[in-house]
Amino acid sequence: MRIARFAAGEDVGYGVVGEARGDGPEGTGPAAGQQIVAELSGHPFGPGPDAIRLTGISHRLDDVRLLAPVLPSKVIAVGQNYADHVREMGGEPPAEPVLFLKPSTAVCGPGDPIRYPATLTRRVDYEGELAVIIGRLCREVPASQAAGVIFGYTCANDVTARDLQARDGQWARAKGFDTFCPLGPWIETGADPADLELVTSVNGEVRQRARTSQLLHGVAELVAYASSVMTLLPGDVLLTGTPAGVGPLEDGDEVSVTIENIGTLTNPVADRD
Repeated sequence: MRIARFAAGEDVGYGVVGEARGDGPEGTGPAAGQQIVAELSGHPFGPGPDAIRLTGISHRLDDVRLLAPVLPSKVIAVGQNYADHVREMGGEPPAEPVLFLKPSTAVCGPGDPIRYPATLTRRVDYEGELAVIIGRLCREVPASQAAGVIFGYTCANDVTARDLQARDGQWARAKGFDTFCPLGPWIETGADPADLELVTSVNGEVRQRARTSQLLHGVAELVAYASSVMTLLPGDVLLTGTPAGVGPLEDGDEVSVTIENIGTLTNPVADRD
């Protein structure tokens, strides 16, 4: 199931993305096979069966604006989790996951511009990643039970001011600018994260291509590791790391992250200053 957060006019809500059946009166709704968003009555992270109850109202996907699929309390990111990326950055794979945080204010949605803070940094890089969406409050989750606390998966771009990352020695500033965490286009609840293809392209040119089977620390291990440190809340995001091929973005670029069986997240790049 694909669950999107969207805006239709002044209204914001959640809905299920799918194909219209076209079984209503002729001319009154989307044609059969057309992509639609069917509204949900409640919040998908809410308790009880009403959390995913359909209202009966649907919109053509082209008629709504997709938003960041969650507004997390925190974004927990994992660095150095593909061996080839670690080596391209001049290091060796770590024995344990490397955790860092991105602020919730870094989150933006599909189509939102990545704002390049040109007066503060000379190099802003893309980092395509698989994102895990937490579905319920949890802590100290064994890896064997991690699937039970995962709501679904989405595409992410861990945008990084590379020169500031090197200069500061820690990553809060380099990773934390507003719009430096695009998420979307929706949450896929049925994906198997074990071996998905991940492709990042800039202006249509492929820059990263990998499979999640190459992760040094898999999704279940990462959920267990992160939840041993901090309580995870519904809607929290866990970024699983980026593969080799990271590189710079420029004002006017368009960057896309595509993950097999999930979708494509696309964002333009615009000078903030």
